[in-house]
Amino acid sequence: MQLLRVKLDDWAKELGFQQVGVTDVDLQQAGAQLQHWLQQGYHGQMDYMAAHDDMRWHPEKLHPGSLRVISVRMDYLPSDTQMLEQLRTPERAYISRYALGRDYHKLLRKRLTQLGNQLREAAGAMDFRAFVDSAPIMERPLAQKAGLGWTGKHTLIINRKAGSYFFLGEILTDLPLPLDEAYNEEHCGRCTSCLDICPTNAFVGPYVLDARKCISYLTIELNGPIPVELREPMGNRIFGCDDCQIGCPWNRFSKATSEADFSPRHQLDKASLLELWHWDEATFMIKTEGMPIRRTGYENWLRNIAVALGNAPASLEVIEALQQKRPLVSAMVQEHIDWALSRHTR
Repeated sequence: MQLLRVKLDDWAKELGFQQVGVTDVDLQQAGAQLQHWLQQGYHGQMDYMAAHDDMRWHPEKLHPGSLRVISVRMDYLPSDTQMLEQLRTPERAYISRYALGRDYHKLLRKRLTQLGNQLREAAGAMDFRAFVDSAPIMERPLAQKAGLGWTGKHTLIINRKAGSYFFLGEILTDLPLPLDEAYNEEHCGRCTSCLDICPTNAFVGPYVLDARKCISYLTIELNGPIPVELREPMGNRIFGCDDCQIGCPWNRFSKATSEADFSPRHQLDKASLLELWHWDEATFMIKTEGMPIRRTGYENWLRNIAVALGNAPASLEVIEALQQKRPLVSAMVQEHIDWALSRHTR
């Protein structure tokens, strides 16, 4: 088993993963923390977080017979994404950097399946199942237990040599591989940069996020109107938010991805709000094919951009664009257009 563990590192590297670790399936502590978080209602409309009973902190129920979890990470940050420049230019659209390229679920799952098959072939017999943010599995606690990094105050995993701009994936297996040492230290110290920079003050405190105020939740998960008091702080962020990672000092060690599939498509890393506002639904579906952005849906896409246009510099072009679109959209989007217009005509 020790030799297989050594080979696992080599195979993972060949498949484009930056790191791999192995842990057991015990998540009792993380499960208790999750239950407390859910009891506070911090999950908002994300009912799936409370579903599946205790399966989230019992991975062996998710894939019966599992003894080990193989946790991997893969860098996703494209080079030269000009995050701060885009955020500081209010007429441009800011899209979270993980979502600019191909949907990571398919790419990572394919690579994880390849890794599992290599391991099974070498082991002679092995049962496994690959996961990429697509099942009730607590990937961050597992990554910490597998030694990939520690949980930062922004609730994301931070690696001392790579920051936090990376995807996580898992393989559940019945193969009793040697365990890696958990990452029990945390290196945030007294720093609260990630908490202080949050535009909507979504952090209740260190390590506790009220998702109902998080811009990623508001622009992706939330269906229906965005709370009025949170619209102005959203600025030009129309899909996700990277601010807590931008503010983290450890991300000075983050590295650009070598995966071409994560490169920005359709120049969405530099797009203007008006350019995206003029997309009709057919264009949205074509342009976002195979991308995480499609998840939000066209109606919410327009809702998000309407809010951003309300926060953009006032101009006749913006006002006319909002007015022209208004008769063509749902009542929910109209309400956000009216809010945006009120910001420019008062």
